[in-house]
Amino acid sequence: MKKNSKYVGILALAALGLFALLGSACGSEKVPLAATDSGSMPQGISVSGEGKATGQPDIAMLSLGVTAMRSTVATARDDAATAMQNVIDSIKNDSVDKKDVQTTEYNISPEYDYSQGGQGKLVGYRVTNTVTVKVRKINDTSKILDDVTAAGGDIVQVQGISFTIDAPNSLQDQAREDAVKDARARAQRLADVAGVKLGNPISIIDGYSPQPLYQNKVAFGTADLEAAPSVPIETGQMDVDVTVQVVFAIE
Repeated sequence: MKKNSKYVGILALAALGLFALLGSACGSEKVPLAATDSGSMPQGISVSGEGKATGQPDIAMLSLGVTAMRSTVATARDDAATAMQNVIDSIKNDSVDKKDVQTTEYNISPEYDYSQGGQGKLVGYRVTNTVTVKVRKINDTSKILDDVTAAGGDIVQVQGISFTIDAPNSLQDQAREDAVKDARARAQRLADVAGVKLGNPISIIDGYSPQPLYQNKVAFGTADLEAAPSVPIETGQMDVDVTVQVVFAIE
């Protein structure tokens, strides 16, 4: 009986220690036994709103290149360099500022003929040189293309045309205003259905992202344009889209 009483005493002391630890943990603010995320969730009506504004592009981005395929590297390099210099001179003569002309690619690569199978036969070297041109006077785009293709000869390439809006801030503001109005209208409909009164916005997240440039790709040389009229260029219109995430309070 004395031995069993000793074990009972030890168990009782252990139980008291455990209760003391639990009581200390429950009373501590630094080590809570349980936590919930309900306090961090925004209390209100969360909606998204969309807005759009349309504008006329005022900048043309041209990707212009020359490609020379010759039997030796030196010949291909020299012919490509001469043609590209003529292209750049033509661009500057059309009143494009030097800062708006940037080299974006220069590549020299061997060319092989695989028609007979095997590892192929070396038939020459290809040199490619490409520049990107920012045309601020967008109405001059057609003339610049005509002059470039004449200056660069048969190895010139017009690899792409892009259009954008140089200063879209006013269009962004218009689209953003429409997006917030759209968000409020959606929230009001939800409040009406739920039978509650819509309050003021308590959280707004601007989700604007720039729109991709409109692009059109063409490629031609002087031989294709000997009897052709000027290259027709249509800029069209561009949309600026803005999406906002808004949380409205419930009164």
